[in-house]
Amino acid sequence: MVSNIHNITFDTTGDPYELATFWSAVTGRPMHDDDVPGDPEAVLIAEGQPALLFVRVPEGRVVKNRVHLDLQPGDRTRDEEVDRLIGAGATLVEDHRRPDGTGWVTLADPEGNEFCVERSAAERAAG
Repeated sequence: MVSNIHNITFDTTGDPYELATFWSAVTGRPMHDDDVPGDPEAVLIAEGQPALLFVRVPEGRVVKNRVHLDLQPGDRTRDEEVDRLIGAGATLVEDHRRPDGTGWVTLADPEGNEFCVERSAAERAAG
């Protein structure tokens, strides 16, 4: 027997709808039709993939998150995606890009949850 991943859950002390709106812009996933600002949770759906669930919690984040998402752009370069996400509200945490073009960038969402942006598949294939 195995377990399937149903949701990947993000805690927030703010409005789950606002955080889900940011992640919807990041991933292109639509929000569930029932979600509205002020709800205690919001969810992004994608057919055949785990949902991204955003839940209001009373306690704030106190240490680095132990699980994070690694994003790989599908239709742009890593650097273009980093610029797009910072424009959408992400903040730069740490830049691990190397002179040879390898590496990644660690960003944080508006709640402070860290995630990484890697090179696109096309960039990897090019060397």
